[in-house]
This record gives sequence, C-alpha cells and structure tokens, in this order.
Amino acid sequence: MTDLTTVESEVRDLSNTVAEFIRKEVQEFDKDRIEQKTSFNNLVSYVDKESEKQLVASLKKIMPGAGFLAEEGTSSKGTNGYLWIIDPLDGTTNFMHGLPPYAISIGLAYQDKVVFGMVHEVSKDECFYATADSPAFCNGKEITVAPTPKLSDSLMATGFPYYHHDKKDEYLSIIKDFLELTHGVRRLGSAATDLAYVACGRMDGFFEYSLNPWDVAAGSLIVQRAGGFVSDFRGEDNYLFGGEICAAGAVHPEMVEIIKKHWGY
Repeated sequence: MTDLTTVESEVRDLSNTVAEFIRKEVQEFDKDRIEQKTSFNNLVSYVDKESEKQLVASLKKIMPGAGFLAEEGTSSKGTNGYLWIIDPLDGTTNFMHGLPPYAISIGLAYQDKVVFGMVHEVSKDECFYATADSPAFCNGKEITVAPTPKLSDSLMATGFPYYHHDKKDEYLSIIKDFLELTHGVRRLGSAATDLAYVACGRMDGFFEYSLNPWDVAAGSLIVQRAGGFVSDFRGEDNYLFGGEICAAGAVHPEMVEIIKKHWGY
C-alpha cells in the first residue's frame, strides 16, 4: 500500500495552492460566468472548473495510476486500486455570494474504502485531515468530536438538497424534531465543512440526504478518526455511495432513531 504520510503532506501543499487561487477569485468573481447544471440552483462556476483542473493535474503526479471521481466531470477507473474522490469547491453557492464556508474536499479510496481525507475550508484557511490509521488533525493540531452525551445538549447541522423533493415532508419532520430536542439546527451550505466541524467538536451531529460521494468521502473519514460515528439513515455503512449520511459523536444513536422514525426505515 502507498505511504499515506507522504500523500498527506503533498496533498496539504496542493490544497494550500488551490485555496489561495480560490481566495483570490472571491475578490474578483464574475457572476456572469455562473452556469446552471442539471437543476435550478445547482450551480457551477469557472472557479470550480479551474480548481478541479489544478487538483487533478497535481494528484496524477502524486499518485500515478489512481482513478478519479470528481464533481465537475473528471472520471477514470485507474490501474492500481486507488480512487481520488474530489469536490473542488464544496459550497459553490456560498462562494458566489461571498459567504463562508466553502471548501476543497479530497478523499482517497483504496478498493472502495476511504483511506485518506482532507477538507480545506478556504475562508478560514483551516485544513482538516486524517488517514485511516492516524488521528484527525486541523492545521497540525489533533482534533476530536465533542463529548456531548445527550441530544438535548447538542447543536445539529444539516443541508437542503437540490433533488428528491418527494421526500421533503419527511425531511422537514426530522428537522422539526431536532429543532425541538436540541440547541438548534444550522445550515452552513457545505457538507464537507459540516463534517469537518463535527470532527473538531463545533457541531455535535450532521445529517443530510441526496449527497454524492465527493461531498462526504473526505469528511466521513475525518469524523471517524476524530472518534465519531458515521452511517446512512438506517444506521448502516452505505453512506459513501448511498446518498444519505448521519455523522456525530455520542449522540449518533439518538440521531439515527429520530431519522428512521420519519424516513420510513
């Protein structure tokens, strides 16, 4: 298996370079160059596309033979069992409005298991990362999930999907329960950042559906290496490609029970 310590160092350097490009562009962003993808409000900018080009070009050099699965279309199988799973700018709508957070998310899977994850929140220049056999870190400092033991003492994060509006009533029922049973529910607009904030204890839990692998690959590993738990809405392991995620510390079982009650599981 590849030396992930070396990969981590090189990817962190790469993320610093791409984050600097994004920070520069936010000052000069041209809203006339916004494109709509497959549905209303699912947006992409030239910054997303250029960030992906920069990431892919460098990651090919860091690990020749690895495949790619990236939000803006880069896709290849690879030859060595490794797969880079990338969101070049998670939180595009936030970025377009000059509103943090927005992040670079880079996950590396080996034979369908995530073995490295990095989320670089650009506006605060915070880099969260972990390998499959290391603690989780933020800017070199080890991080852990919050020790919050009860849902009644917790703060939740969620997101509102672009698709699957046929489940909106069930989802709103889940949110209503969490509003009544916790300190509140926040919607930051970047799933990768939500997961990073769970990992460092700023949020106690995060749940969302209609997600893609590039939204959660990196952050899910970071949460787990920070001592947290990650599952789909059933409480099972199909969160990377299953489109649903529930991530938290000790309150994870309570979260899953509330979600299952409304979701039909």
